Amino acid sequence: MTKLTNGTWVLIADSEKALFLVNETDDQDPYLKVVKKEEQDNPPNREQAANRRGRFNDGPSVHRSAVDDTDWHQLAKERFASDLADILYQKAYSKQFERLVIVADPATLGQLRPELHQEVAQKVIGEIDKNFTNHPLDKIEKLVKEELDTVRPGA
Repeated sequence: MTKLTNGTWVLIADSEKALFLVNETDDQDPYLKVVKKEEQDNPPNREQAANRRGRFNDGPSVHRSAVDDTDWHQLAKERFASDLADILYQKAYSKQFERLVIVADPATLGQLRPELHQEVAQKVIGEIDKNFTNHPLDKIEKLVKEELDTVRPGA
C-alpha cells in the first residue's frame, strides 16, 4: 500500500493545467499545500491556425484530396507534458522532493511517463489515472488518499 507520508509531492495534472502539491501532515489525514501552479494558455485550434486546410490534385485524374492543417491546440497539449517533466526534473535535481504521486487523466499520464527523467521516475511512488484538476483541494486530499489506500502492492 502506497502511503502519502509527510513531504510527499502530488502532481495533479491534465493536458492544460497542473498543481504541484506537498503533503504537510501524515497519510491518515493528508493536508496538501500548493507549491506551484502551471496553466497553459491554449486557445482552440481555429484561433491558432493561420491557413485553411489545403487541397491537392491526385495526379492526372479529376480527384482532389484534402490535407489537414497542423492541430496546434493538440500539439500544445502534448508539449505541456514535456514542460511538466522538465519542471519535475528541476525540482527533483534541487532535492525539493523525495517521493512523488502523479495524478493525471490517462492521456496526459501516457504522454508524461516517457518524458520523465530517470531521477524523477525513481521518486514516483504511485500513479492515479484520473482527472482531479477541477476539484477543490479538500476534495483532492480525500480522493488521492482513497485511491492510494485501494492500490494493492504489485498492482
